[in-house]
Amino acid sequence: MPSRIYDCLDPQGRTDGIDAAAKAVRAGQCVVMPTDTVYGIGADAFNPDAVAKLLATKRRGPDMPVPVLVGSWTTIQGLVREFTDTAKTLVEAFWPGGLSLVVPEAPSLPWNLGDTRGTVLLRMPLQSVAIELLREVGPMAVSSANISGQAPPVSAVGARDQFGEAVQTYLDGGTSQVGTPSTILDISGPTPVILREGAVTPQQIGEVLNLDPEELRRKDR
Repeated sequence: MPSRIYDCLDPQGRTDGIDAAAKAVRAGQCVVMPTDTVYGIGADAFNPDAVAKLLATKRRGPDMPVPVLVGSWTTIQGLVREFTDTAKTLVEAFWPGGLSLVVPEAPSLPWNLGDTRGTVLLRMPLQSVAIELLREVGPMAVSSANISGQAPPVSAVGARDQFGEAVQTYLDGGTSQVGTPSTILDISGPTPVILREGAVTPQQIGEVLNLDPEELRRKDR
């Protein structure tokens, strides 16, 4: 079956696309979906074979764990070891949006996202098509929809230019509004540390946490 791009800006195309994507995810397949930052390639977070397929499609190894996208604030509580005050503050300030949080994962979760060392990277995207799919199928392992080393695409066509028939279902939600990958903030240790600067600035995070933005940038702790 040839790959197909579903126009999710059209109501019927969106209904058909979400339905096709949900079926694909439940069948252990990868799909391409819009997010607010860049387009992502996603799979069932709890299906190790599907996550392995995602990594193989990107031509990336397990040394860089796959982030998990969620469709609501409450979903995070079942995925983390402890929903700390810091996590709650950041979620309320920046979700849905361009902040990914590294947190200690709940013990015994049936997933294999790569070399996570007991943590998981979580985000809730500010994109209605993505949220609709996530609420339909549950947490998804989602990485930028590019071959490793190439630029992350901001459109479904850009993703298909890289993946082609390796992915069957592409959801087109228009051009990604941000076009910059999410900021990654590690709150699994004693103090928050920015691992990657992106859509949310250190100044914005520092303001919410009442911390000096430069302290957030220090990686030697």
